[in-house]
Amino acid sequence: MKVVLADVEAPRLDEAVDSIVATGAEAIGVVTDVTDGSAVDRLRDAAIERFGRVHVLCNNAGVAGIGPSGGKFVNEAEWRWVLEVNLWGVIHGHRAFLPHLVEHGDGHIVNTSSMAGHFPGHSAYTASKWAVVAITEGLFHDARLRAAGVGVSCLCPGWVNTDIMDSARNRPEWAAPERGIEATELEEQMAAFVRDQLRSGMEPAAVADLVHDAILANRLWVFTDLQMVEGLQPRFAAVLAAENPPTMTLGD
Repeated sequence: MKVVLADVEAPRLDEAVDSIVATGAEAIGVVTDVTDGSAVDRLRDAAIERFGRVHVLCNNAGVAGIGPSGGKFVNEAEWRWVLEVNLWGVIHGHRAFLPHLVEHGDGHIVNTSSMAGHFPGHSAYTASKWAVVAITEGLFHDARLRAAGVGVSCLCPGWVNTDIMDSARNRPEWAAPERGIEATELEEQMAAFVRDQLRSGMEPAAVADLVHDAILANRLWVFTDLQMVEGLQPRFAAVLAAENPPTMTLGD
């Protein structure tokens, strides 16, 4: 396939493009801030101008949003930033690309959620990922896409060896933590736990293979950790019984 890559970080984008071109494949990079709908439009236009048609769209941009809370239940600036990237990035992708995919009647859309989109958690990250799960499953049932032959997949990875815990490097100034606020002891422990789990997680290339297979099979769910999926059973059992949910964490 010909590849169009998008990233908010130009140096990393250039490195990724160079690595693909080195294999002999055609690739271009377009610096894109997915929180900006017009930037996503420019990404679409650049892809179509260069290659004529888009067949597979991967809405993959994501940030963790783990700034110090100072004990607050909600840090509004951080919630806005995380939701703008993780959720509105997907929404902008749908708005910009879906009409094109439907029009030419061939293609597949892959939205990256997370297992955090299935486990409860009062955080901006969890809220964004639950929303992505919901709208992607809804899109899967959209009659217009089915009639046009456009497939839909929802990637819900568990622990994967990525740099998502360092996503604050791209945090805008307006979403920066307030001065003088430090992470609580629990937040520091959680951050250390997550970093450890990520380091020992699945390699991104292996996740890509799973996504590839799901596209070919036109399969909605793409899971990297079936033990985590099985861990959802107590919650679903409680829902079916209309009972209070059990305590659940991604670490179980």
